[in-house]
Amino acid sequence: MKEEIQKAGFVAVVGRPNAGKSTMLNHLVGEKLAMVSKKAQATRKRMNIIVMHENAQIIFVDTPGIHEKERLLNQFMLEEAIKAIGDADLILYLAPVTDSLKEYEKFLELSGSKKAPHIVVLSKVDTVSNEVVLKKLQEYSKYANNFEAIIPYSIKHRGSDKALLDEVAKRLPEHPWFFDPEIMTTDNIRDIYKELIREAIFEKLSDEIPYESDVVINRVEEGENLDRVYAEIITEKETQKRMIIGKGAEGIKRVGSYARKLMQEFSGKKIYLDLHVTVRKGWSKNKKHMEEIGYIF
Repeated sequence: MKEEIQKAGFVAVVGRPNAGKSTMLNHLVGEKLAMVSKKAQATRKRMNIIVMHENAQIIFVDTPGIHEKERLLNQFMLEEAIKAIGDADLILYLAPVTDSLKEYEKFLELSGSKKAPHIVVLSKVDTVSNEVVLKKLQEYSKYANNFEAIIPYSIKHRGSDKALLDEVAKRLPEHPWFFDPEIMTTDNIRDIYKELIREAIFEKLSDEIPYESDVVINRVEEGENLDRVYAEIITEKETQKRMIIGKGAEGIKRVGSYARKLMQEFSGKKIYLDLHVTVRKGWSKNKKHMEEIGYIF
């Protein structure tokens, strides 16, 4: 029998903040890997999420939302998206169906010098009528020479996943698989636990949480049935620290409880979480401090 030709490639998933990139990727892989939050700019670093589809290994690269701000942390996030675009074999541009074309035009400007082709994924089509979807497809038609395909997509529509993965897979190069087909991400357990704790912060302290907060994993002790995780929530001011801890430590308790739940669901183990809040003044505005936390420019 003729051996099936393998295909493999890197697919950058880009779009504005809160476009739903991480939600879509978690759905495609069938696991909670990428951080999801209603808060804009929650994703800060690239993350590889691996989906096997027939003979293709698709390495999706989740990226921070495309945006421009002067803060050093925001500059790092934009650079992460630009690097992913530059390194990709294919780009998925995620465009919520209710968005104007201005965001897409910004993407075209940003990616103009890059060689990778792109597909427009018109997301959240379940939230509007078919007429609205058709009208939006017509609006994008004037840019038809720029994209390879445009695909209406919803995580709630049966068949959406296969249609999207088929389009992606057929555009990947013939190449042996880069990774063991059993793994879902190249991120290590420390990185995943960090993102799950960050998600718990955004979820449980969403209205109060200062943007300049992050998580440092100091140590993970992995056991067969129990993982012990020692972590710090870092912030820039004493007032922010008090805000996160909350009256009677209610804030930090809410975060810790929800983080353990997310971590246990992911790992299938019990989790012991030792979580503290510390102040690192001006960390998000200082390149050296950011690199100590893991944001390498």
